[in-house]
Amino acid sequence: MSLESFKSSQPLTLGVELELQLVSLSDFDLVDASPDMLHLLERKRFPGNVVPEITESMIEISTTVHSGYAGLLAQLHSIRDSLVEAGDMLNVGVCGGGTHPFQRWTERKIFSKPRFKQVSSLYGYLAKQFTIFGQHIHIGCPSGDDALLLLHALNRYIPHFIALSASSPYVQGSDTLFNSARLNSVFAFPLSGRAPFLLRWEDFERDYFTRMEGTGIVKSMKDFYWDIRPKPEFGTIELRVCDTPLTVDRAAALAGYLQALSAYLMEGAEPPPAEDDYLVYNYNRFQACRFGLDGTMVHPQSHETMTIRDDVLATLHRIEPYAVSLGGLPALEHIRHAAESGNDAGFLRSERAGMGSPEGMVDAAIRRFRE
Repeated sequence: MSLESFKSSQPLTLGVELELQLVSLSDFDLVDASPDMLHLLERKRFPGNVVPEITESMIEISTTVHSGYAGLLAQLHSIRDSLVEAGDMLNVGVCGGGTHPFQRWTERKIFSKPRFKQVSSLYGYLAKQFTIFGQHIHIGCPSGDDALLLLHALNRYIPHFIALSASSPYVQGSDTLFNSARLNSVFAFPLSGRAPFLLRWEDFERDYFTRMEGTGIVKSMKDFYWDIRPKPEFGTIELRVCDTPLTVDRAAALAGYLQALSAYLMEGAEPPPAEDDYLVYNYNRFQACRFGLDGTMVHPQSHETMTIRDDVLATLHRIEPYAVSLGGLPALEHIRHAAESGNDAGFLRSERAGMGSPEGMVDAAIRRFRE
């Protein structure tokens, strides 16, 4: 099975996927409710798409394709309202957050779907530990070459999206001291990390994918858990490092930020990416996961050191004209406020301190999603 051709799509179009938690309203632990939730939603008109995820205590929703931030935000609000209504009928809470703070992976059930069963068989306990929740953002690209160029040009901005979306400070009942502990679970998979440095689709297809397929390790692009991966069947690149935010407003703003940033990079406003840019990649990514917006990052070309927060704020200033032309200025205002006031990981920690229990923290996340 060879890699399919890259489908040309309208440049800078947007789509979002969100993996969401299903929570019992009696004890605020995860509940294996996705079969019932999906059955109920199948009988209703749903404003996007909803599918199962690897364990029965999670679902994934996705939007349709959008040209701008406003339409995306409106649809995410509509999807949120439909999910909350369905959850109320089932007495199930729905919320964001990159991890559930105290669920036990041993209690999870693999959703009965052939691919999930295959993943579980291959990866063992890692499959159940993959009960983590992320946001994926798609950006349309006119060609495979454009997709690879944008993918690698974005490498230095990966810490921004990790830090801004971070919402997974607690795992298995303990404060991990990370802002995004979720990504540590992703890194456990052998085909995670970054894509190989190739800038021509022909080279990627022939020199990388075909050879990898020949090893028997991969069958499709779904087998790669890269931070950013091309999606040839959609004609997009897919950013995968974000934790699921606690609100759909934050999710839409992150997508709007990525759209404006991609417009800036696709115009050639910065020097083209080089393989040496990745020398600082793992360090910068760790800083974002561990310290969030307070982390430090090293510019891959100038080697200047700055806080992630300062780099976000400087980037917002540079890309503002692109956001204006795309109708995405409100998204940048949301991101600016988040950079200045803090991410969802900080909110969850403050709720844990104020409520005095992890259950109270989950209750706060459910209420925040509804609102």
